[in-house]
Amino acid sequence: MPTPCDMALTVQEREPGLFQWVLLEASEGSASDALHYRIWRVAPALQSSYSSALALGVAELRRIVAAADAAA
Repeated sequence: MPTPCDMALTVQEREPGLFQWVLLEASEGSASDALHYRIWRVAPALQSSYSSALALGVAELRRIVAAADAAA
């Protein structure tokens, strides 16, 4: 599992009016200054608003952070 500091959260509109959070994991890229990410986990269900998908994505990220803190 990636550490929370190596992750990013985004929301994508999969279909018009249907949104899904996506957690991205930082990956080793080239020697450039650009950050490279790959999809690590996606929402199991689409949401009818961007804000709902974002809130659920933040909740998932918080669960991951709490689990990482408990394991440390």
